[in-house]
Amino acid sequence: MLKNLLRFTLTKLYKVEIKGFENYQKAGNRVLIVANHLSFLDAILLAVFLPNRPMFAVNTFISKQWWMKPFLALAETFALDPTNPMAIKSLINEIKKDKRCVIFPEGRITVTGSLMKIYEGPGMIADKSDAMILPVRLDGAQFSPFSRLKGRVKIHAFPKITITILAPQKFFVAKEITGRARRAANADKIYDIMTEMLFESSDYKKTLFSSLIDAAKIHGKNHEIIVDVERKPISYKQLITRSFVLGKQIEKETSEGEYVGLMLPNMNASIATFFAMQSINRVPAMINFSTGGANFIATCQVAKIKTIFTAKKFIEGAKLQKLVEAAENEKIRIIYLEDVTKKITIAEKICGLLKACFAEKFYHKASPANPAVILFTSGSEGTPKGVVLSHKNIQANRFQLASRVDFSSKDTVFNALPIFHSFGLTGGTLLPILSGIKTFFYPSPLHYRIVPELVYDTNATIMFGTNTFLSNYARFANAYDFYSIRYVFAGAEKLDEETRKIWSEKFGVRIFEGYGTTETAPALSTNTPMHNKPGTVGRLMPGIKFKLEEIPGILDGKKLLVSGPNVMKGYLLASNPGIVTPPENCWYDTGDIVAIDDKGYISIKGRAKRFAKIAGEMVSLTATEGNIAKIDPKSAHAIVAISDAKKGEQLILMTTSQSLKRADISAYFKENQITELSVPKEIIVVEKLPLLGTGKIDYVTVKNFITNQTT
Repeated sequence: MLKNLLRFTLTKLYKVEIKGFENYQKAGNRVLIVANHLSFLDAILLAVFLPNRPMFAVNTFISKQWWMKPFLALAETFALDPTNPMAIKSLINEIKKDKRCVIFPEGRITVTGSLMKIYEGPGMIADKSDAMILPVRLDGAQFSPFSRLKGRVKIHAFPKITITILAPQKFFVAKEITGRARRAANADKIYDIMTEMLFESSDYKKTLFSSLIDAAKIHGKNHEIIVDVERKPISYKQLITRSFVLGKQIEKETSEGEYVGLMLPNMNASIATFFAMQSINRVPAMINFSTGGANFIATCQVAKIKTIFTAKKFIEGAKLQKLVEAAENEKIRIIYLEDVTKKITIAEKICGLLKACFAEKFYHKASPANPAVILFTSGSEGTPKGVVLSHKNIQANRFQLASRVDFSSKDTVFNALPIFHSFGLTGGTLLPILSGIKTFFYPSPLHYRIVPELVYDTNATIMFGTNTFLSNYARFANAYDFYSIRYVFAGAEKLDEETRKIWSEKFGVRIFEGYGTTETAPALSTNTPMHNKPGTVGRLMPGIKFKLEEIPGILDGKKLLVSGPNVMKGYLLASNPGIVTPPENCWYDTGDIVAIDDKGYISIKGRAKRFAKIAGEMVSLTATEGNIAKIDPKSAHAIVAISDAKKGEQLILMTTSQSLKRADISAYFKENQITELSVPKEIIVVEKLPLLGTGKIDYVTVKNFITNQTT
C-alpha cells in the first residue's frame, strides 16, 4: 500500500516516465542492476517503480540512519560494510540465489552532473556472481532540490524524471587476467557499460535548434551563453530572438534546404547567423577563408553554394577582398550582415521577440537525419570535399563526449578554434552552447600573446587547441595565465611530448589528447581525467564500432574503419556537386594506421597516405617527423615523399631548425635502432612552415614547394 501511494505521488509530482520496461523481464532472475546516482531520490524511485522487491546493497552506516527507515520497508536491503573484506563475498552469495540486486557503482551522489569514479566492487560482484548486468539510467533528478548540484544547474521544484532500462548484458574478462589487474579490468568494464548507458539513453535524435530551445528551458532564458571580444554577453533568450529576426531576412534570400555559405570568424554574430539558418531549415556551409582563392572556389562549387553571408568589417579587417571578387566572378552572391540588419524593422524585432517566447511553435521542424551543416576537408593532402553532417551526427558526438567528461554551467569555454573546423564547431561551440556552458569566442588562434591573457581575464575553465597553437601559447604565456583551466583538449594533429611537458611543468595543467575526423563530427576518442594514457589519443567513444584492416607492408598497426551515429551522411564531391555520396555500408575509412592496446587506448601510427615505399620497405612519414622532433623539439618539422629513380621514393625534410644536420639525424636514428631509410635525403630550412587555418601543416604547399625546388 505504501509503495502504491508513493508511486502515485511521485508520478504526479515528477511526471515519472519508465522506458524499456521489457528489458527488466529479459534480464532474468540473477541480475545486478547498475544505476547512475543523481540524488537522494534515486533509491526510492527504483524501489517504487521496479517490480517486486529488488535487493539494494546499502552501506552499513547509511542503513542505520533514521531517514532510511521508510525506505527499508519498501525494499529488501543488504548492509554492506566496506571495512569487512567478507561483505562483498556475502553479497555475491546472495545474488547467486537468483536475486536482483541494485547497486550504485559510483558509491556517492554526483557533484559534477556526470559519472563519478567507478569503484572496483560492483565489477567484481558481477564477475564472481555470473549475474546479468542491467543498466538503468536515471535522468531529471539532478535538477531537483534533492541533488548536490545546486549552483551548477538550475534547480526546479518538481522536474520531470525519466527511468530508462537498457538491454541486459554480460561482460567477459579473460581468465588469465588475475588479482589487481582483474579488479581494474572489471571496474573498466562497468565504467564502459555506464557510459554506453548514458549515451544510448540520451536524446540525440533532435535538431540543433530544438536542443537550443531545450537548453534555454533547463538553464533559464536569461542565462548568458556567448560573448566575444566586444564583451557584450548574449543570453539564450537574446540568441533565440536574434535567430528568429535574422532568420526572417535570410529566408527572403534563400530557399528551404539550400546550402548557404557562412564566412565569418568567431563572434556573437556568427553564432546568431548559424542558428538563424537552423531555425528556417537552411544548411550553413562553413567557408574556410584561410585556404586561398582556388580552394575557396572549389568548396563553393562542390556544394553548389549560390549565396554567402559575411560581414564588411570582417572582409576589410582580414583583407579578403580577393575572395569576394572571386565569388562574384563565379556569380555567387555576397550578402553582408550590416546590410541585412539595416533592413530589419521595429515590427520585425518585436515579432522575433514574441516568437522567442513561444519558440517551439515557430521554428521550421526538420528531421534529425537531415543535413545540419556542411564542413570542408582541410585540403592538407588533396582537393577539399564537402562533409555533410546531420543533426543526429553532431548531437550524437556531443552526447558521446558528455558521457565521458564532466561539463557544467559553472564552466567557461574559451574557443579560438575557427568554427569552419569540426573541432571548433562541435567541441568549442555547439557542445557548450547546448549544454549551458558560457563560451567566449575569439576570432583567431594565431594571436599567441593575446589568447593566454584573455583566458586569464575570462577565468576560462575549458579550452581546445591543436599542438601548434598550444605550444605557441606556452611560449608566450605567463605561468599564471591558465590558473583557472580545468581541462585542455588537444586534437587535429599529434601532440608533441615537449608541448605536454611544458604545460604540465609551467602551468600545472594536463592536456588530454584526442582524435577524430571531420567525417565523424569529429571526436572518435579522447583521453579524460578518468582514463588518461599520455602518448595515446585515448579510448573510443561509446556508440562507436570499429574494425582494423591490414595494409601490405605495414607491420606496426592497421587501418581503422569506424561506424556509429556520429559518422557523416556523406561527401559532396567535385565529380558530383551538391549530391551526397554516403560512406560505403555505413563504414567510414579513416585512412589512419593505428594500434589499439588491451585496455582500448589508441596510438596513431600515421596515415595510410603518409607512408612512403623506399627500397621495398614502408616508412611512416608521421613517425619520422616525431623522431626528428625528439632531436630538436623546439623547431617545427614536415616530411614529404617525392619520387626517386633508384629507391622508388625519397624523404625530404622541411624544417625551421637552423642547426639540424643530416648527420645528426642519421646518428640519432642509428643509436635508437631506427631504420636508415627514414633519414631524409635533403633538408630545406624555412622561417616557418605553411599552416592551414586549423593549425595543421599544409602538406600540399610543402610538397609543391619541394617539388618545384627539386625540378
